[in-house]
Amino acid sequence: MKIGLITLGCDKNTVDSERYLSQLAAYGAEYTTLLEEADVVVVNTCGFIDAAKRESIDALVEAGRLKIDGACQAVVAIGCMVERHKNELIEALPEVDLFIGASEVGRLIPELVERGLLADVPVPHPGERFYAGDLPHVRYLKVSEGCDHGCAFCAIPLMRGRHRSFALGEIIAEAQLLEAQGAREVNLVAQDLAHYGRDRQSGGGLPELLEALVAETSIPWIRMLYLYSAGITPRLLEVVAREPRILRYLDMPMQHAADTVLTRMRRPERRRTIREKVARFRDAVPGIAIRTTCIVGFPGETSEDFEQLLSFLEEVRFERVGAFTYSPQEGTRAYAYADDVPDEVKRERLERLTDLQRALTAERYEERIGSEVRLLVDRSATVAGSAQARAPWQADDVDGVTWLVGTNPQPGNFVDARIDAVVDDYDFQASVTSVVPSYTPAPRASRRLPLLTATAGSYGR
Repeated sequence: MKIGLITLGCDKNTVDSERYLSQLAAYGAEYTTLLEEADVVVVNTCGFIDAAKRESIDALVEAGRLKIDGACQAVVAIGCMVERHKNELIEALPEVDLFIGASEVGRLIPELVERGLLADVPVPHPGERFYAGDLPHVRYLKVSEGCDHGCAFCAIPLMRGRHRSFALGEIIAEAQLLEAQGAREVNLVAQDLAHYGRDRQSGGGLPELLEALVAETSIPWIRMLYLYSAGITPRLLEVVAREPRILRYLDMPMQHAADTVLTRMRRPERRRTIREKVARFRDAVPGIAIRTTCIVGFPGETSEDFEQLLSFLEEVRFERVGAFTYSPQEGTRAYAYADDVPDEVKRERLERLTDLQRALTAERYEERIGSEVRLLVDRSATVAGSAQARAPWQADDVDGVTWLVGTNPQPGNFVDARIDAVVDDYDFQASVTSVVPSYTPAPRASRRLPLLTATAGSYGR
C-alpha cells in the first residue's frame, strides 16, 4: 500500500507526520510524494485560526477527488482540526473515510488494518524517522505536548490537552536518530519550550536538556523555537551564552504591548516586564536575535492600545515580528468577548505594523553588513539564481534567507561568508570566503543512548 501525506500548520505537525509515516511503514506501507499514486491519503490538519481551517478543508476536498482521479481508496483526516470539529467535519465531508483527532492517533493503524489497507502484523523495518519537510538537513524535534497556559484567544489546550514533557532519554535518542539521518540543524519545538521538564519528577528542565543534546550529539546547530519569556531563566541564558552549538536565537511570543490588552488576553507578562527581560536577554547573550509575534484587533483593542504596541516595537527593535489579525476560536475565553474591532480596521492595523517592522528589521539588518558569519546551505544554485543559505539568526521558513555569491556549495554544508547587502527587505546577499570541511560527527566519550525505533511506545502521544 502507498501512503500520501499532506501536512498543514506548524512544525509540531511536521514532527507528528513523520512519526505517522514511520508507524505506517512498520506495517508495510510505502510513502509516496505523488498523491495521485497513493492508495491512502492522510491529511494532517491544523485548526489554529480560521485561515488554517479553510486550508485544511480545501486539502481534504482535493484529497477526496483523488478517489475519482487517482488510485486513492481512502482519505484520512487527522490532527488538531479533527479534535475540535469532528462531528461537523463528518457531516460536511462525506468523501473523507476516517477522522482521527490529535488525542486518538493510536486508532490510525488498527483502523487501516481493519479496512484491509495495512498488514495486520508489523514487518521488518530499520527504525528510521521518516522525513516530511522541505530540507532533509533541517529537522524538528518535539520535546513536549499540550499547553497549561490559559491565553484567552488560544484553542491549543483544547486540541492538544495539558502540557506533558517527554522523557529526556527519549528526546536524546531521537536527536541521535536525526543526526544519523544527516541533520545539520535541529529545531526544538513545543507549545512553550521553556516549560519543558516542570511536570517531570527528574527535575531537569530546558537547560539540562540543551546540555544533554550538546553532550550526546554532534549536531552543529540547535535552535529553540517558541519560548514564553516567563520561563527564560538566567540558567538558560548562561547555557545559550556558553555553548556555541546552541544558536543565539529566541522565538518569544509577546502578542501585544498594551497592558490593558495583555490583561484581557490573559498573558503572563506586562509591557514593563517584557522590556526588562529583553534587555536582560541581550545583556546576558550578546548578539542574540529575538523574534516575537503579535496579534492585532483583539477584542477591546483601542487606537491608543495599538499605538502603544507600535511605539514598543520601535523602542525594543526586535529582529523579526510575525503578526496576524485576531479571529475568534470557539471554546476559548475570548470567544465570549464582543469581536468589536471591524475587519477593515484589523487589516489596516496589520498593514501599519508590518510596514513599521519591515523598516525596523531593515535597520537591524543594515548593522550586519560587513560582518563575517557561518551559514548553513539550504539549496544549490539554479540556472536562474544563487545558492541559498541561512545565518544563525534566520530560522527556517520564517526569517528570510541569505543568497550566496562566489560558489555553489551543496545543501547541508556550512560556509563562512561576508554579509554584503540586505535585499528584498528580509534577505541578505553574502560572498563566500571559505567552505567548511565536510561535516563528520565528533567522537564523544559520554554514553550514547540507543536509537528509537519507528514504533517506539507512547513517545509523542
